[in-house]
Amino acid sequence: MTTHAAYDCDVLVIGGGIVGLSTAYALTRTAPGTRVTVLEKESGPARHQTGRNSGVIHSGIYYPPGSLKARYALQGSAELVDFCAGHGIPHEVTGKLIVATSREELPRLHALVQRGRAHGLPVRELGPAQIAEYEPHVSGVAAIRVGTTGVCDFTAVASRFAAEVREADGRIRYGAEVVAVDRRPWGVAVRTADGRVVRARVLVNCAGLHSDRVARLAGDDPGARIVPFRGEYYELARPELVRGLVYPVPDPAFPFLGVHLTRGVDGTVHVGPNAVPALAREGYSRTDVHPRELAATLTWPGSWHIARRHWRYGAGEVHRSLSKSAFTRAVQRLLPEVTEADLRPSPAGVRAQAVLRDGTLVDDFLIRDAPHTVHVLNAPSPAATASLPIGREVARRALLRARATGWVPPAVESGHCV
Repeated sequence: MTTHAAYDCDVLVIGGGIVGLSTAYALTRTAPGTRVTVLEKESGPARHQTGRNSGVIHSGIYYPPGSLKARYALQGSAELVDFCAGHGIPHEVTGKLIVATSREELPRLHALVQRGRAHGLPVRELGPAQIAEYEPHVSGVAAIRVGTTGVCDFTAVASRFAAEVREADGRIRYGAEVVAVDRRPWGVAVRTADGRVVRARVLVNCAGLHSDRVARLAGDDPGARIVPFRGEYYELARPELVRGLVYPVPDPAFPFLGVHLTRGVDGTVHVGPNAVPALAREGYSRTDVHPRELAATLTWPGSWHIARRHWRYGAGEVHRSLSKSAFTRAVQRLLPEVTEADLRPSPAGVRAQAVLRDGTLVDDFLIRDAPHTVHVLNAPSPAATASLPIGREVARRALLRARATGWVPPAVESGHCV
């Protein structure tokens, strides 16, 4: 049996996005004295999904009752607002409008009303005149207002998690790309690209866009493949046209919310995203191509099932990606006054979408346990909103894995309740 001194840490977290850092933060708070190390391949935190989204604190209205998304978003949104307030992180609870632009969308809008009320959310139904009271430049036949939605700086939240981890004597190594995982009866040994080895009792995989690859490095079959979708945004040159957050009625057949309007904490208004297949895991532009990653996507049977099942929707997304005028027309359904000249290109994001072999787009959070490992295999929106409860759940699982080896948290050894 490997001794305590032979371990470099008790729990090793791969991934310095908001979920990985929230997990490390939860470990230091729920089991004080636990030795935690975070490995992040980039030079700082939140460089991918966390730092490249629209910054929305989601209410949970879209998610089916009983799903992890619903439970964690409802709980996490309130906790996140408190966390931001307590640490001086820019945020605002603005509420948002979900707008039906045609009568055909009304049944789906009414279904959202019922779902919101089932969740206990403050939902108000609006007619065209009432829409204008909130958003004078937005057009629609009906809308609902969800009062608990807001915006914040998720990069600042992730950075605060990192600071809290360090203050609790946790370690965070940037520029540390994981290239090998060796699972042993006593735990795991992880090697980074610079040749360093880290030994831990438990490995937590929060690698986001690379989570399935890390799972395979550990010898586990994730049962899904990460298929990257690039979300392209524009910035509105006339931000005065939008006061807060405006969303279309989502299509339940596809796990993307459609082009929406978001006024951020800095006052800028972003428009988007559309969703197009990316040619690399980190394919933030059309010219970013990674042949090996592209081949992995194209040889995954689920990718072809998606193409056959959703080709019409996908063709529309690609058309809007290639044609600014087509993108503008999509925006004009919500904001008729907008022109092509009002839309300025803004940095894109990439969504790490887990896809099953049969082409099913995994819609809920997907967390799987294996010996000495916990894998977070699907954590799309609203993962940032729900980062605090997700982090606690992943930390709980990691601690159970560690205890299964006979390890006792230091706080328990010293007589404190964990």
